[in-house]
Amino acid sequence: MSYKFYNISVLVVEDNEPMLEITKSLLATFGIGHIYGEKNGKDGFEAFKMINPDIVIADWMMKPMDGISLTRLIRNDPSSPNKFIPIILMNGFSEKRRVIQARDAGVTEFLVKPFNARELYKRIVQVIERPRQFVRAPDFFGPDRRRGRGPTAAPYDGQFRRESDLANPQIIKLIKEREKIAHEKLAKIRAETGLGKGDKFDLAFQDTTDEE
Repeated sequence: MSYKFYNISVLVVEDNEPMLEITKSLLATFGIGHIYGEKNGKDGFEAFKMINPDIVIADWMMKPMDGISLTRLIRNDPSSPNKFIPIILMNGFSEKRRVIQARDAGVTEFLVKPFNARELYKRIVQVIERPRQFVRAPDFFGPDRRRGRGPTAAPYDGQFRRESDLANPQIIKLIKEREKIAHEKLAKIRAETGLGKGDKFDLAFQDTTDEE
């Protein structure tokens, strides 16, 4: 299926500024129309309440509030505007216990760092194609920790699923221009760090972006 992401809004919460900019640039190359960034869970939650995005992508290790605490707030706080929003958690560790901890907090998908464009794109498509049923229990509210299939997981029918949900031509033109700039920025990063097109962006990457 070919996706039109012009109407999607994504909030990225990441305290490592180079990684925040890389993630935002990757999202721009996907054609995502509205991309926001915050540098910790506390500011991220405030932005989430104001923006009410379609997807949240958050890092695990942040101060003063980490991605797990942010997820719990989104799922359980009375002021949360959308407790069912897909949350993709980024983390540099892939141990089973960490994945379980993330699932228990209400995370939708887990993205291990370092990652490349294909892996990030796959997670976004995953939350569209294979949404999880939500479960409420005395000590848990969030996506079913067992992957749903068939009729147990209804297909997402939101605005970014539909081919007809396209912005006006001027907006699309601006998004395309930003997409081109993002491709150029990522190409510059790859050239300066010796990365190939399919290589993963390492957390050790030093910020080489210029202020424009």
